Amino acid sequence: MRQKIVAGNWKMNLDYNEGLSIFSEIINMVNDEVTGRQSVIVCCPYTYLHSLSQLAKNQPKVSVGAQNCHQEDAGAYTGEISARMIKSVGAAYVILGHSERRQHFGETNLVLSQKTNAVLSNSLKPIFCVGETLEERESGQFFDVIKSQISEGLFHLDAQQFGQVVLAYEPVWAIGTGKTATAAQAQEIHAFIRKEIATQFGQPVADETTVLYGGSCNPKNAKELFSQPDIDGGLIGGASLKSRDFVDVVKAFN
Repeated sequence: MRQKIVAGNWKMNLDYNEGLSIFSEIINMVNDEVTGRQSVIVCCPYTYLHSLSQLAKNQPKVSVGAQNCHQEDAGAYTGEISARMIKSVGAAYVILGHSERRQHFGETNLVLSQKTNAVLSNSLKPIFCVGETLEERESGQFFDVIKSQISEGLFHLDAQQFGQVVLAYEPVWAIGTGKTATAAQAQEIHAFIRKEIATQFGQPVADETTVLYGGSCNPKNAKELFSQPDIDGGLIGGASLKSRDFVDVVKAFN
């Protein structure tokens, strides 16, 4: 059975005290209200990772992740954070290839393949993002775009390594815009992603791979999205900044 995951991505929001407060609320709500087997991940700014990891230490349903990392373990890279550093403060996951990193920081599929290697070599799990822009969707290129993002970013791995990867499909045109892919549109892409994985690694690996939806998922649409056969949860942006909204998304699996 594939792991069901709801991951929050706080991006560059919340100060330290706000983050600790919201995370404590999330832990309490998850313990009191979540009855299913779904896992919860909160991906916070680097400066909060250690404190949140300590709070999550004895919480079997709640983990902490970073929003990015550098591809090297150490070196003269002023201002960067390595996967080794992230591992050392207790985090378990790292988001890689978010559309905002691709767009604003020029991250390429090659760089992301190197970051994936760094994350896996430090016994962390990557949440690897793929997705198309509005222009790519409207021009009909979206299948080719997503195929190249997956193949160039991840298909250098062997099946055992790939088994540690969580994928997240994020239609770029639906991030922060209030627009959401219909459940049918999201399912179509998730099924395509799973088919590509099966072609590379075989159907059993594809069947075990968790693929999340990440495009303006919220308490109102989560249940319909998560009911699709190839959607295994969500990568949640805005709704993860309010503990009530975030946990209500998690409860869509209850």
